Amino acid sequence: MGAAIGGGRAGAFGAVFGNRRRPLIGVVHLAPLPGSPRYAGSMARVIERALADAEKLARGGLDALIVENFGDAPFYPSWVPRETVAALASAAAAVARAVSIPVGVNALRNDGAAAVACAVAAGASFVRVNVLTGAAVGDQGILEGCAHEVARLRADLRAPGLAVLADVSVKHAASLAARPIGQEAKDAVERGLADAVILSGPRTGEPADLARIADVRRAVAAPILVGSGVRADSVAGVLKLCDGVIVGTALETGGRSGAPVDSARVKAFVAAAKRNGTRYRFRRVRSG
Repeated sequence: MGAAIGGGRAGAFGAVFGNRRRPLIGVVHLAPLPGSPRYAGSMARVIERALADAEKLARGGLDALIVENFGDAPFYPSWVPRETVAALASAAAAVARAVSIPVGVNALRNDGAAAVACAVAAGASFVRVNVLTGAAVGDQGILEGCAHEVARLRADLRAPGLAVLADVSVKHAASLAARPIGQEAKDAVERGLADAVILSGPRTGEPADLARIADVRRAVAAPILVGSGVRADSVAGVLKLCDGVIVGTALETGGRSGAPVDSARVKAFVAAAKRNGTRYRFRRVRSG
């Protein structure tokens, strides 16, 4: 018997996005924050830019936004410093106040606990965690799963409705133990308590291998998002296979990661997503 997405831990995802059809989640790539090598010295300007991007994304028809410290490269592999947590929470709170759609947080490179803390402080609805379970090797070194911290902090902060979106086989990294992606997804959902899983390409802005969606679909009864490389000319086809997309680079000026959001690109992307009836509600998946 099929069960609509939203049962079990996936209920948090359904509560956040359930009336958004297959959500288009736009990324607010923050300029460098205090303490990072390229910080320009004005947090006010960081927030001003974030609000300008968020307004363009929300007005253009995106269903949700995720705020991340994209400009802070090179990233800490796990715990980010206090100044980053404070600045990220401040920026996320400003965005959450400015828009009427759900807002999430991603604390790069892999500080899931900081993302949860920022989200709760900012009034955000979800977080993205790049390596929730298992371990991977990225340009930061070894990235270790942090599900134990994320789940406990979510409970401690009385935020059971905060949805956790977990990457599997995350971009800019390679899993330490080579396993089928379905097994990775199963661990993320069943042992890491992820509410949804994310498939991405090898690098920011590069397409995911859509053939792997079927493997993940067979392994988990949870929403599946595509988290990189989705463009206006591909979004309709991608949405036929998954339950939503996360898009950043394709909506930015010139298609350059970290550039200001381009309203014309947002308009074209949303129009393409709606074309041919692809934005129907979440697909139904087998519950067992």
